[in-house]
Amino acid sequence: MTEKLIQVTNPRYRPNFHVTAPSGWINDPNGFVYFKGYYHIFYQYHPYSAEWGPMHWGHARSLDLVHWESLPIALSPEKPISKNGIFSGSALVKDDKLYLMYTGHHFGDSGDDDDFYEDQNIAVSEDGLNFEKYANNPVISTPPRDNTANFRDPKLWQSDDTYYVILGGQTLDSKVGRVLLYSSKDLLSWHYEGTIAQSQSVATEGYMWECPDIFSLADQDVLLMSPQGMQPDHEKYLNLHQTGYMIGKLDVATANFERSGFVEIDHGHDFYASQTMLAPDGRRIMFGWMAMWESEMPEKKDGWAGALTFPRELTLKDNHVYMQPVAELDQLRIKQTKNKISFVSGSTTQLLLSDADSHEIQMQLKADEDFTITFMAADDAALALQFAHQENKVTISRSDRIDKRIAYVNESAIIKLQLLIDRSSAEIFINDGETVFTERYYSEIHPNIILDRINFDDVQVTTYELEKDAVKY
Repeated sequence: MTEKLIQVTNPRYRPNFHVTAPSGWINDPNGFVYFKGYYHIFYQYHPYSAEWGPMHWGHARSLDLVHWESLPIALSPEKPISKNGIFSGSALVKDDKLYLMYTGHHFGDSGDDDDFYEDQNIAVSEDGLNFEKYANNPVISTPPRDNTANFRDPKLWQSDDTYYVILGGQTLDSKVGRVLLYSSKDLLSWHYEGTIAQSQSVATEGYMWECPDIFSLADQDVLLMSPQGMQPDHEKYLNLHQTGYMIGKLDVATANFERSGFVEIDHGHDFYASQTMLAPDGRRIMFGWMAMWESEMPEKKDGWAGALTFPRELTLKDNHVYMQPVAELDQLRIKQTKNKISFVSGSTTQLLLSDADSHEIQMQLKADEDFTITFMAADDAALALQFAHQENKVTISRSDRIDKRIAYVNESAIIKLQLLIDRSSAEIFINDGETVFTERYYSEIHPNIILDRINFDDVQVTTYELEKDAVKY
């Protein structure tokens, strides 16, 4: 019997300008690439329910990074689907063809989630729409002997006449995460080069490194990945799993990455499994999954679950990765309001935006006193950002979560904020993306955005209404 695609039954939480699936479950972004005039983004997809299930690759494309067209499913698992999945991977253009490299995930007969094996496979397309799996898959059939069955998420790149791929792995002896390096001359025959980096311990750096990505920024190499199993460290690493980076230098000849310590790249409740690409103009652009494994995702009741972040440009300054929305965001702005808030005697509350649905807020104010920005839906503070100026501390709280998220900003005279608000999500960029929070919140009432502060004389605000139909299904 053919399974039936699930349908969206209620659009109350559906984003307006963030990529999500037409219906069903979505997680990791995959295969982010530019091919024949289009940006392509693929994603982990279960089209038959709003729960995680046998993974497919969903697919969307865009001419400008902000207007997206949903396309047919790119890759489906082998039969029986209940025992197989097309896990995460990446894309690369070779000889005017689009190559996808993905992990095949195969369950054993026991029914135990730990009874599985993973291998690496190739699919090819000439038009970016129709994909044919390589007849001699898998191209990497087994992990190294000193690796467990956790062996996934290939990220491809080319250097001169050689292709490279890194994979997330786990050591067999100590069960800690690591990144494996392979090389190839044709994308089909691969040679294992070694382990470029490895977790120092489960508690401090995790038992598995998922979705590894490596690239250069400002003449340094950045290893981006999602460690699983890191233990919370006071105000850090508070999600079930983390996403962050290490800065250093990759030597492919010796398969070694001399690296710094791990730094979280996004401090919100809802960010995981990022992937980057090098755009034709030289920008390093990233997508992430705008959710987290422990998130409840109330939208499941409506026939869908999860979304991707808005695409972000990455830059490196003073050994710190900054993230900002891509400049193409300007194309979504359809109405602008500028104002300089005037202090009203006796009031410490100012309405910044009413009925927030598909909007952007840009704000600048002095960093010499505390303030709070609240998403107020009726009597419910759906989301709140608090800034404590003496500590340069930013705290995010939500009405649906008892656990807060915390980060710090460098000391400065001015605090700048950019908020992207999209129906049930907020991406908050502080001081040009020095510190970022990604959050989902759930209210059927579009919230009012309120600023609480003692003094408003220095507060400058620009708000934009953004397009509501930027993603076509």
